[in-house]
Formats: sequence, structure tokens, C-alpha cells
Amino acid sequence: MRYVGGFFFGLWRGLDGLRRVLHLLLMLGLLALGIGAWAASRPPKLPPMAALVVRPSGEIVEQLSGVPVQRAINAAEGQAAPQTLLWDLISAIRAAAADRHIGALVIETDDMSASGQVKLEELADAIHDFRRSGKKVISFGHNFTQSQYLLAAQADEVYLDPFGAVLLDGYARYRMYFKDALNKYDVDMHLFRVGKYKSAEEPFIRNNMSMADRQESLAYLTALWQGYEAAVGRARHLQPAAVAGYADNYVADVTGADGDTAKVAKDAGLVTALATEQQVDERIAQLVGRDPSGMGFRQVSVEDYLRVTHIQQRERGRGPAVGVVIASGDILDGSQPPGSVGGQSTSELLRDARLDNDIKAVVLRIDSPGGSVLASEQIYRAVMALEQDGKPVVVSMSDLAASGGYYIAAGANEIIASPNTLTGSIGVFAAFPTFYRTLAKFGVHVDGLGTTPLAGETQFDRPLTAPAGRLIQSVVDHTYEEFLTRVAKGRGKPIDAINDIAQGHVWAGTDALRLGLVDRLGSYEDAVQDAAMRAGLRAPYGVRRIEQPLSWPEQLLLQLQSSAIRLLARLDLAPLGAAHGARQAAATQWLQRLAPPLEQELARWARFAAPNSVYAYCFCTVQ
Repeated sequence: MRYVGGFFFGLWRGLDGLRRVLHLLLMLGLLALGIGAWAASRPPKLPPMAALVVRPSGEIVEQLSGVPVQRAINAAEGQAAPQTLLWDLISAIRAAAADRHIGALVIETDDMSASGQVKLEELADAIHDFRRSGKKVISFGHNFTQSQYLLAAQADEVYLDPFGAVLLDGYARYRMYFKDALNKYDVDMHLFRVGKYKSAEEPFIRNNMSMADRQESLAYLTALWQGYEAAVGRARHLQPAAVAGYADNYVADVTGADGDTAKVAKDAGLVTALATEQQVDERIAQLVGRDPSGMGFRQVSVEDYLRVTHIQQRERGRGPAVGVVIASGDILDGSQPPGSVGGQSTSELLRDARLDNDIKAVVLRIDSPGGSVLASEQIYRAVMALEQDGKPVVVSMSDLAASGGYYIAAGANEIIASPNTLTGSIGVFAAFPTFYRTLAKFGVHVDGLGTTPLAGETQFDRPLTAPAGRLIQSVVDHTYEEFLTRVAKGRGKPIDAINDIAQGHVWAGTDALRLGLVDRLGSYEDAVQDAAMRAGLRAPYGVRRIEQPLSWPEQLLLQLQSSAIRLLARLDLAPLGAAHGARQAAATQWLQRLAPPLEQELARWARFAAPNSVYAYCFCTVQ
């Protein structure tokens, strides 16, 4: 018995010693991580002279989608960022223009995916301001897609790889139509709408585009393409007709050049010269000097540069300011994460601006095709509450401010759009599918009773009766009338006049100005200046983004995650699983490109599946 007791006593002492050692190792590890994170979180020291490298990843957006912590985790796993925030790029470029440490701006577009024309115009304005400082802007790409080229063309010198191409394929709008498929499976889609041009429901009742939709789409697609031609022409000192001719004659010109796409782009004046990446690096090194390692030129990324400028901005403190609220994405009920517009969450941001004594005016930046009418109404009321408290609201429209996106703008003191904004689409619809005939094919039938005429009338497995249909159409009609009333009040026009230009019609910004749906054409900066003027603010005044705050655990995790990423980068260590993550990100991008459009269409409709809801949404995505 004594030996057994001794065995367990020794085992206990051994385990206790192991516990102490592990505890010590853990504490040392946490201490090392903390010191490393602190060191990594310190602002980078800029070299005496460097180039600011703008390298967008994924789509350029008004607001990053999803939860910030998850984005940081994805970055730690080596996944390529699917989005780049427009305002980060603009902030960095504008700050760099007056920074003696920045001698040039470099634009690399290889990782950038299709992005909205209006957002690229905002970015182009910042680049033009940088060029006025006398510093060079140089862009390079192995290939240029249409969006990539619009950004790259803003440079003083545009370089294309000798094996590359500049593909300008214009704008298109193609949709899938499901009428025959629904008939095949005996699905009855009940659609209720107001507006001759409200084409959201057409894919479910037709096999092709209606003439009204075709005429409307051609009008705004033509306006967008002409805007693109003009923008490229200004940047490259070409006539818009030359840009149009390049796109129209591309096949013949490439064939005539024996397939040499780079030569065709160079001969058309779209690029300055054909050069390899190494040759372009040498050119930039002439401007800012070589990197001390001997590899390439001295450079700083937008991310590192913003860490310096953001700290400088924080040191300026608070004071009278214009508040900026971003409404980007589908408008949905309730509280929504960034990348969607929540009726509750966005109206709360507007309420925060109203209650903040330092905020004297608000810019509502809209990039939305609309969505829930109830959510749109909540946001509209929050805008009106700001005005009633004496705080002017100026709307700045991005690529899309249509249907519900226009609804939330209707009450603003001033609406500013880009010439290439898609807006209007003032119309309402409701959709209700029933599957009772589909079920009958499999021998499934539904029967029962209810206590009122409406009991069980909104079940998907039963036919929709005529009284229920009249009820839904009545609600849709009423909602449309309310929509018209709000627009007429905000625009100072008779309801009949608004109805004539409503009807679900989508308008380009230039036409919206002519029709009085917007007050003037301009940029985000114009909206900020107008808001400040209306509030009586004199420079220098602040501009503050009003966003959903992170909880302190989220802030802590985000800081630790981003610090760890920077620490690993400094140590030249790839994140765990980075190679796999990079392959996975590449595979995901290809899967997204190849995913059936049907799946995307169904996912979109699934977001609008709330019962008893009516929607103001514009299915006017441009490809």
C-alpha cells in the first residue's frame, strides 16, 4: 500500500511540475506575442522618398461587406481580399499628394475585379489632384479589363505587358428567363406591380426581354458607355470616337495584327509603351530610388500608409463636422451588417448623427438598388427627422441609387448624382409563388378549412384566390402612391408630373437631372462641400464617417489579428496554411465566375422572402 501511495504522490508531483512548465511556456509565448504585436502595430517609418502603391484587390466598394473580425481572419489564412474600400484608396492618394516622403503614385490593377464606373470616377478625381502636385503617376498591368483600364488610364504613363491586352467590351444587360421552366414544373408565380417599366418580375412571366425593358435598358447602357468613352478620352487625350472605334473594330484589328493584342492597344494610343514588370520597376526607381535590398523601387502600400495618416487624423481631434452615412447594398428589414442597408441599423446611424452636437450636416452616400419598402420608409423618416432638427441632408449617389435607393434619397435637401449613376426606377412590386400543382404531380394534395376568408390564403401549397390577389395588388398600388407622394414632396413637383417619369423607369444621371429627379451632377466631395455650406461651416471643418461601432471584444480580436499578420509579414513568415489559402481563394474566384446565374438569381430573391412584404427594387445590374 505504501508503494501505491508513493507512486501516486510521485505522479502528482510530476504532473504538477509539467503544469508549471507549460504555464511558464504559455506566459512566455503570450508575452512574446504581445511584444511582437505591439512592435507590429507601431506606425511604419516612411523612407525619405518612396512611391505609394495602389493595388486594389477584388471589387472596389463603398463599404466592405461582412464582419471586420472575419475579414481579418480571412487575411490571416492567406485569402485574397474580395473587396477594397474606395475611401481608403482616396484618403491615401489625397494625403500622399502633399507628403514630401511620397515621390510618385503607382497603380497596379492585376488583382482588381469589375468595379462601378462612378466609384472609379471618384478615384480618378483623387488621382488628378495628385498629378497637380507635379508628381508622376505610373500604371502597369499584364492585362487590362474594362474596369481596370479606366483606372489605369488616369496615369501619366500607362505600361502594358508585351503579351497583354486591353479589352474594352462595352456594357451589357442579360438575364435568365424562367417562364418555360416554371410551366414545366407547374409553378404559378403571382406577380403584382405598378409601373410600365418595372421589369423585375419579367423573368418569371416571359422567355425574353420585353420591348419596354429593351428600350429603357438600351438608353441607360448607351449613356454609361458614352460616359466611359469620354472618361478614357479625357485621360488619354483621345477623341471618344477613337475609343468607340477601338471597341467596335477590335476583332478585325487583332486579326490584322496577327493576334498581337498588345500592339493593337499601343497603336490605338491606349498605352504609353509596352514593357515588362521589371522594366517598369526600373522606371519607377528612377523617380524614387531603389529599395535598399536592391529589389525593385522604394515603396509603401496603401495599408501601411493609412496607418500613419489615420493616426494624424485622430490627433486633429473633434469639433464641428459633416457626418457621412454609407447606405451600400440591398435594403433589408432590421439590423444588417456592413454591405447591406438595414432599415433599423441605418436609421440608427442617422439618429446618432442627429443627436451628435458636433455633426452639423449629413451626407448620405447611396449605392443601392433598393429592397424592402418598410426598411426604406424607416430610413426616409430618419432623414426627415434630421431636417426637422435643423441639420441639412445632402445625398451623394454612387453607381446605383434606384427604386428603394431613390426612396431613401427623396426627402433630402439636395440630391447630387454622377452623370453615370443609375437612378429612378420609382415603382413597387410583390411576388408570390404557389406550388400546389407541382405537389399534385407527386400525388400530394392539400385540404382543410379556416375561420376567416383569409385564413390559409397565403400558403405556398394552395392556389392564390382572386380576393387575396386583389388585396395584394391594392397594397402594392397604395405603396406606389406613397412613394410618389414622398418624391413629389421632396422634388417640389405635382404627383402627376412625378408619375409620368416614374413607372419603374431607370434613368442615367444626366437624364435624371433633366427630369428634376436630382438637383445637380457632381462628386462625393461636391456633396460634402454643399452640406458644409448649408450648415454654415467654414474650413477647416471635420468629415466624420458614422458607422456601426465594434464591441470591445471585436476590437481586441481585430487588433490582435491584424497585428499578428503584420508581425508575420515583418518576419517574412507566411500565415499558417497560406499556400492552401491562396489556392482556395483562387479556386473560389473561379467558382464564383462559373456559378450558374440561376443560383445567384435565387439567392437574390431569397433575401426578399419576408412574409407580407412589398419591395421597391431595381434589377438593373450592368455587366
